[in-house]
Amino acid sequence: MRDHIPVVVQGRGRRARRAGLVGVLWAAAELTVTVGVVVLLLVVHQVWWTNRQAAAAAREQVRSLERDWGRSERDPGSEWLSAGPSASPSAAVSSASADASASAASAAPAPRPSGRAAGAGAAAGAYAVLRIPRLGLVVPVAQGIDKRSVLDKGYAGQYPGTAGPGERGNFALAGHRNTHGEPFRYINRLRAGDELIVDLRGRRYTYVVGKVLGETAERDTGVIAPVPRSVVKPEYGYGEPGAYITLTTCTPEYSSKYRLVVWGTLRP
Repeated sequence: MRDHIPVVVQGRGRRARRAGLVGVLWAAAELTVTVGVVVLLLVVHQVWWTNRQAAAAAREQVRSLERDWGRSERDPGSEWLSAGPSASPSAAVSSASADASASAASAAPAPRPSGRAAGAGAAAGAYAVLRIPRLGLVVPVAQGIDKRSVLDKGYAGQYPGTAGPGERGNFALAGHRNTHGEPFRYINRLRAGDELIVDLRGRRYTYVVGKVLGETAERDTGVIAPVPRSVVKPEYGYGEPGAYITLTTCTPEYSSKYRLVVWGTLRP
């Protein structure tokens, strides 16, 4: 009797290994597609949906401010009217900001504290409206540059410690260039002579664009100084006291590496 010798069929082993490898690759491909779809949805939410939400909320805030200003002007006993036309812009800012906050609180939840330093400035509502005719832009202005409670709402935020609208010094503003309403997306298109109009309850201040700094460092604090001049590129800026406006935003687009700066001076 012959001994039975087992025969190993190598082809089947190779096919099994190949099938296992194909299964792993297929699972990896499915995972990659799933992750890609999730990332795409997040991008769509960040770039498109947040823009729609913030822009709509900002437009409503402008309407709310204008309605509130209309009521105040019709009310002869209002605090602002009793202050008279000689009231300072700072006093008008404080009063308008308080009124706007109360008006906004009835329409939307008050922002939660962000936990950032008080110097970052968190505002419950806007107090002024910035209009840039060249860009067709109308955006509310709030005190502070906190992202969650100001900038991410599609507002322009006033740097803490800078001058009020119409005052001597530098009325300095920040705004998103991309996402969250992106109000300052196209300020790179502004040219010398363009108007920057600031409405503050019962008052209008018109600034005229004078200079544009296309790119500077994030920490170039000179651009928002009372007499604005870049400390990174000193050839850009002003050398005499006056009433200035500064618009700042990130550059290049979809990056926060540098800052784009537009300066203007108050029209007499």
